Amino acid sequence: MSADLREIVRKYALQNAALHKGSANPKAVVGKVMGEVPELRSRSKEVSAAAEEICAELCGMDLDDIITETESINPDLLKKTKSEKKDVMIDLPNTENGVVMRMAPGPSGPLHIGHTRVAIINDYYVKKYKGKYINRLEDTNPEKIDPDAYKMIPEDLEWLGVHVDETVIQSDRFEIYYDIARKLIDMGQAYVCTCNGDDWRKLKEQKKACPCRSQSPEEAHELFDKMLAHGFGEGEAVLVVKTDLDHPNPAVRDFVGLRINDTAVHPRTGTRYVVYPMMNLSVAVDDHLLGLTHVIRGKDHLNNTIRQEYIFKYFGWKKPWYHHYGFVKIPDSILKTSTVGAGIKNGEYTGWDDVRLGTVRAIAKRGIQSDAIRNYWLDVGMKDVDIEFSWDNLYAFNRQILDPVTDRYFFVDNPEVIEIKGVDSLKECAPLHPDHPERGVRDSVITAPIKVCMTPEDVKGFQERGTVRLKDLCNLKWENGEAVYTGTDHSVLKEGVKISHWAPVDGKDCEILMPDGTVKKGICEDIRKEDLGKVVQFERFGFARIGKMGDKIEAYFTQ
Repeated sequence: MSADLREIVRKYALQNAALHKGSANPKAVVGKVMGEVPELRSRSKEVSAAAEEICAELCGMDLDDIITETESINPDLLKKTKSEKKDVMIDLPNTENGVVMRMAPGPSGPLHIGHTRVAIINDYYVKKYKGKYINRLEDTNPEKIDPDAYKMIPEDLEWLGVHVDETVIQSDRFEIYYDIARKLIDMGQAYVCTCNGDDWRKLKEQKKACPCRSQSPEEAHELFDKMLAHGFGEGEAVLVVKTDLDHPNPAVRDFVGLRINDTAVHPRTGTRYVVYPMMNLSVAVDDHLLGLTHVIRGKDHLNNTIRQEYIFKYFGWKKPWYHHYGFVKIPDSILKTSTVGAGIKNGEYTGWDDVRLGTVRAIAKRGIQSDAIRNYWLDVGMKDVDIEFSWDNLYAFNRQILDPVTDRYFFVDNPEVIEIKGVDSLKECAPLHPDHPERGVRDSVITAPIKVCMTPEDVKGFQERGTVRLKDLCNLKWENGEAVYTGTDHSVLKEGVKISHWAPVDGKDCEILMPDGTVKKGICEDIRKEDLGKVVQFERFGFARIGKMGDKIEAYFTQ
């Protein structure tokens, strides 16, 4: 990119980062640049690429350095325009007597980032209206159950800050579903179908009834009892709930309420039951019997809601208030539990918390804070439009939480050693946190021969520009092939001298596992007084959560 383009993009990237706790949004930067220089609109791709590159450069910078550099360009850039953010979380109707709401995951594995939306939104309203939160484990598909998920899901909800008042497991309730099925038969609203499944579906598409639909209740009871007594094999009979064969949506016309599975061994019930409820029957029954007042879920359940409402109508039950939010596309993340589970078994992944995954425990391992996830979803709200999940926005919320509390250190990736000439000793004195002087400082004295580690990129930039400031240490110039000490005056920043982080040559070996599975190897300051599992900020690199400490530091890159 040209020097002029880089200058204007960096100006607005710095401004955006300074006003948003150090996290710059490339799209916002592009908007500012185009606003100042409209003729750049014809070069929008180039401007966008420049914004992405420069915002990434700023990601690891200390907020104080960002503010200092922004002020050196124009102090007015730091003036914030006041704006009131609209609360996107709507008020729920019919809350006078409190609310009963639920999370209803299938135990095929732990929760992933997609599950957190429904978990957090329901928790928000339960807390707002002082209601009751039910975690209902829907384990009626025995082929898709991971026994460990019965433990992992509650752990994930606890980490998310979701308070569960009651846990319900559907495999404990088979007899309840059978009783409801019998009552539906008595009403003439259910029948046992022994037709070929494909033939039954084709008839539905033609708005025609299969021969089984005209069964008397007595005939249906006899066939249902035969299902329960293992008298039919898998696929030979299903219990069907009647709806309306003339319904314009073929998916709503008559739906299967219970099916036979006589080959799977359920991890909790073994082979005791072979007739399994389908989701629409078990969900409708449980939502009523558990007293659900409000059901919030994705619009992929719109057809399910219509099906379930038939059961509510047949029994005269009061329906919950339903709300369906839009689809969420989650890019750059592996979520499917069957894929992950297979990967764990074959050694591709280290476990459900492998940092390459989108599971809650993988995200937590990296150092993403649960409140950042909560704030993200409450900011998105419950709109019915489809959206794409933004990892950048999540990281911005996470930085708002971490930046005020994390201690600062230096880490140099792939270090190169330079020797500083022209001075006998140097003293580093840097605060652990610029806003918390009571935490103390990182201080050390380096004596001749003075050697420090820098990244290859920073060494190259120093040599090309001829000057650099080593943060919290000194200013240098490149002269006759050597790094020469020129003082400690901060005013050089106003002259455009760039800041570089560094690390002592006798620092600690450090490996940082990145979200793509690669490892950054380098040198860091001694962070062993920090607690294991704590997130620290490696200045101009990013946040990292400490995984292991010893002769070598191992950490997980947060963002």
